[in-house]
Amino acid sequence: MEQRTPGESDVRTRVLLVGWFSFVDGEATSGDVGAAKAVSAALRGDGVAHDIAWSPGFHPEGPSLGEVDPAAYSHLVFVCGPVSGHQVEELHRAFASCRRIAVGVSVPDPRSPAFLGFHTVLARDGAGEEPERDLAAGAPAGRPVPVVGVATAPGQREYRGRSAHAGVHRALERWLVAKDCARVPVDTRLDTADWLHCGEPHQFDALVRRMDLLVTTRLHGLVLALRNGVPAVVVDPVAGGAKVAAQGRVWDWPVETVGHPEEEPDPGRLDRLWKWCLDSGRQAARSRSGDLGSPLLGALSEALRAHPSGRGRT
Repeated sequence: MEQRTPGESDVRTRVLLVGWFSFVDGEATSGDVGAAKAVSAALRGDGVAHDIAWSPGFHPEGPSLGEVDPAAYSHLVFVCGPVSGHQVEELHRAFASCRRIAVGVSVPDPRSPAFLGFHTVLARDGAGEEPERDLAAGAPAGRPVPVVGVATAPGQREYRGRSAHAGVHRALERWLVAKDCARVPVDTRLDTADWLHCGEPHQFDALVRRMDLLVTTRLHGLVLALRNGVPAVVVDPVAGGAKVAAQGRVWDWPVETVGHPEEEPDPGRLDRLWKWCLDSGRQAARSRSGDLGSPLLGALSEALRAHPSGRGRT
């Protein structure tokens, strides 16, 4: 390719960037998409016009492989992942008029049609050469975003017809996916045999303390967030409010409620709680984490002292 001054456009060259994130039945991973963004930034710096083809299941706004015209591109560049399988072979057929380059890829089989269909392969590993650093390491850094734990309550049959769990959780899911944040599912359930769960309460405390914010419909999601000085967006999943809303009153912490089982929490109110939690909620949560005792412990001691033998009526 002819050398150009950075920023100078070459109208003869137009590149379509593709990868496993482009296939309808493929997979978009942070590494693959990060590698594509690193290549995109390098092409932009060289003044090379290019587009990225996305799976409609990942980026419905496109463009998708089915929408682009192969004749509009001089080059097809396949980024990251293994060069193998029928999807990659189909790219060679669909973009036969383009010069096809693979970059930052693994080569599991250098005799496969998927590999042999490229004019040039710049491998990261598996091509008989020394491995190279993966391209994802050079992805442009985005702006800092909050790390948000999400702890949801299971269906609680004890509330019978007042249960609004399904609608509340659907609404929270729709609301959360639109937030620019790193979402981490957390579960208050302990399990000493399953590595996916914490085995002791102090382990869960350590997890929650690393969050900037917790979104929860669980009573202990609220309590353990505040215990650790972490602000929480809290929704009671029982119509009219139940034990979660009651804890909100005890801790003087806002809890959203719905009026009936078919009602969903208001996204506007959730947005305002989100902003408050991230702006000043940390200080408010820390102020709640000082005195963690409960009058119930004193009441228990009195009850035991009142009937030390266990006999007698209250």
